[in-house]
Amino acid sequence: MDASRRRALGMLVLSGILLAGCAVPTPTGTASPTPSTPAPSPSPVPTATPSPTPAPPPAEVAPAGEPAVVAVGLDAPWSLVFVGETPLVSERDTGRILEIGPGTTRVVAEVTGVVHGGEGGLLGLAVRERDLYVYSTSASGNRIERYPLTGSAGSLGLGAPTTLIDGLPSAGNHNGGRIAFGPDGLLYAGVGDAAQPERAQDPGYLGGKILRLAPNGSVPSDNPFPGSPVFSLGHRNVQGLGWSADGTMWASEFGQNTWDELNVIRAGADYGWPTVEGVGGDARFVDPVQQWSTDEASPSGLAVVGGTVFLANLRGEVLRAVPAARPGERADHFGGAYGRLRDAVLGPDGRLWFLSNETDGRGSPADGDDRLFAVPMAP
Repeated sequence: MDASRRRALGMLVLSGILLAGCAVPTPTGTASPTPSTPAPSPSPVPTATPSPTPAPPPAEVAPAGEPAVVAVGLDAPWSLVFVGETPLVSERDTGRILEIGPGTTRVVAEVTGVVHGGEGGLLGLAVRERDLYVYSTSASGNRIERYPLTGSAGSLGLGAPTTLIDGLPSAGNHNGGRIAFGPDGLLYAGVGDAAQPERAQDPGYLGGKILRLAPNGSVPSDNPFPGSPVFSLGHRNVQGLGWSADGTMWASEFGQNTWDELNVIRAGADYGWPTVEGVGGDARFVDPVQQWSTDEASPSGLAVVGGTVFLANLRGEVLRAVPAARPGERADHFGGAYGRLRDAVLGPDGRLWFLSNETDGRGSPADGDDRLFAVPMAP
């Protein structure tokens, strides 16, 4: 009973006593009202915070129409990168870096000290801010150099180089050479086994590996092998590197004479060469997510566009598309139409750009080879 009701009851009792005068009533046991206990306040019910809706996976895409020819007359082109909207191409055998403009091709520089032989020469390019990173073969092995970019579109040039790492294993074959910056801002490099397959399993040997370096060439503190640039091992000859939007790292790799591979790369993992080639089912090693016979593939450069991994294939002469969400599947485009394909890159215009490779001594060059193509993409 609340206080106001108790006060009202008290007044009524007092009035009754006054009306009775001096008569002494027979005592009766009048019960005191039982104080009421306030009802406990209900505990607040926490408001459920809705879980964030997962972002939809990137859309899978495919070429929309036929490619346009952007440049002709390239000599054994190997790597394609963009400085802003301007494409640069490396030529393996001449050691030249070319700037491709509307209807024009000009020499940016000829990289000094490049020694071409077999699969060696001027190989991979990568761009970070105003620096061009170059993987090439010299008299003392493969190396990675950093060049400051000078000038602007139509007049790009290179400043003096800084050597980040040199003495990487080299040979007539299996030089690797692909370099790319990952989403972590670090530089990754595929180094071939340099015809010493048994050493691909040796963490102290830099051949048959994927390396991971800081932009200045130092070894990141969180590399899987302390103090070593080695990121993964057991590779024969990695040729393509790329990343999905979720950070998944992809690498294409030449096999020997049985299986070529597409791998998902993990820090410190062993991909089995030379113990296994292709899917080995050996718990010590990571199997490829897809493999192909060597006569239908020779996967080289790769590009991740939306939810699709595109691979340029040399012997296969196709642009192969692998859905990132279903990496065991594939679709082939332009089979045989443009010859051997060396590199594929997503351009700033949203088109997929790719290089043919008929002039490297293993193709059948036609007039105008080699060429740079670009094709629109659509879901």
